[in-house]
Amino acid sequence: MKKLFLSLAVLASGLFLAQAQPPMGGFQMPQVGNVNFDPYVAAPEGFDVERSGIAHGTLELVEYKSTTVGTVRKATVYLPPKFDAAKKYPVLYLLHGIGGDEREWLQGVPNVILDNLIADGKAVDMIIVMPNGRAQENDRAEGNVYATAPAFANFEFDLLKDLIPFIEGKYNVYPDKMHRAIAGLSMGGGQSLNFGLAHMDVFAFVGGFSSAPNTNTPEVLVPDPEKTKAENALLWMVCGSKDGLMYNSSRLKAYCDEKGVPCTLIEYPDGVHDFVVWKYGLFNFAQKIFK
Repeated sequence: MKKLFLSLAVLASGLFLAQAQPPMGGFQMPQVGNVNFDPYVAAPEGFDVERSGIAHGTLELVEYKSTTVGTVRKATVYLPPKFDAAKKYPVLYLLHGIGGDEREWLQGVPNVILDNLIADGKAVDMIIVMPNGRAQENDRAEGNVYATAPAFANFEFDLLKDLIPFIEGKYNVYPDKMHRAIAGLSMGGGQSLNFGLAHMDVFAFVGGFSSAPNTNTPEVLVPDPEKTKAENALLWMVCGSKDGLMYNSSRLKAYCDEKGVPCTLIEYPDGVHDFVVWKYGLFNFAQKIFK
């Protein structure tokens, strides 16, 4: 299984190298026709702006020992407002893109988005873990980042064997699938679909925002539609209408619709490959999980 994921990652790396465009333009890939997109509803103005007069969560950087990589690795953690160590919390694992690390999602102000949602009663109190999805000894986003695609596949094992047990040992969190979610942007979106749907005993909620070419084919992601229907609580995606990576999400949506598997895909109007779309994704996904 490990060799399979590594080989898929090498293939994804080749796709990136062959089709790389400027970041705002995404990657041009063939489009899937006749996709039944779900309705787009704009996020309210100010959803991503820090508000006064409400309680705010905190961000902290943690380090954990990775037996998978053989190093000490880092993750950024969001603790919700009025965090109480005696209270149990669900956890969202939120993954970055190929050029990022454990800090990239901070550009999308997840702490602000969740603070506002929690204050408005639209999301439950949750912990968000933003790890480094590049599971190799030098996990910095430097040099030819596209050549590190195999390390993103290897993160599956770091996540399951090392990071999740660390989080469950450090924080008072629920240790079951109905209290775990995984989502990510671009390369992290592909990781989330690959890992989340392959391990439905670990994650009940799966999200992909502008998922990249590392995303497995629908037949690999959903080999048993009836099992997915029974075990997956949420499969939710968004991608910009002008993002060449729409192919990865739209082919999964078309396949799920054909097989009768519940799946959401929102086409963000005039959206490209950027945090405008990804913040919108987090805003919506966070409202649908752990309920």
